[in-house]
Amino acid sequence: MADKAKILLVEDDPTLSYVVRDSLSNAGYDVVHSADAETAWAQFMKHNFDVCLLDVMLPKKDGMHLANQIRQKNEAIPILLLTSKNMDDDKIAGFKSGADDYITKPFNMQELLLRLEVFLKRTKKKEDDTPAEIKLGNLIFDYNNLVLRGDGQEHQLTQREADLIKYLCVNANKVLKRDEILLNVWGKEDYFLGRSMDVFITKVRKYIKGQPGVELQTIHGIGFKFVYNQ
Repeated sequence: MADKAKILLVEDDPTLSYVVRDSLSNAGYDVVHSADAETAWAQFMKHNFDVCLLDVMLPKKDGMHLANQIRQKNEAIPILLLTSKNMDDDKIAGFKSGADDYITKPFNMQELLLRLEVFLKRTKKKEDDTPAEIKLGNLIFDYNNLVLRGDGQEHQLTQREADLIKYLCVNANKVLKRDEILLNVWGKEDYFLGRSMDVFITKVRKYIKGQPGVELQTIHGIGFKFVYNQ
């Protein structure tokens, strides 16, 4: 990759952290490793990272607490959690803490690399057929700057929120199946990601509530329809 993406890896297992760090470095990433949340937070405040890869089970403060700290400081940076097998509560709590996705241990390094590639592609500000700014009622949606502004207010969006709104706008006035949204915005279909999507759908509805010509409808048993008449 032309410009090395910088990854914050937080993992307290010496063997796993070595394997992951070595694999990511060989794939062309610039990796900064920390074995606990406090050291990781100091590194986060010192460097500009492109992705955070956090183990859930950490000494002193867990990965969920760290994810929440990072999310409060940076709304856009992708956060990927490393969770233990079958720890479903971790996955749900992780989404609530601000994480974008999770990968279950033990995992295949190729899968991790593919997940990282997906995140980095989404966060790149590349030109496409979508306008840089889209009018949603009295609001202006600025995808590149992750902002929804108007009516005397401004919402700083997370990358995931912006990706979801963008996908809805591009597919306005169409009935979208749940798995279709998951595959195109989250990159895969999964029960727990579906739970996360519902949280994001609720947030989008709150942002656009009362805006003329804009409505996010639930099509029961199927998915959603973003009604857009501008």
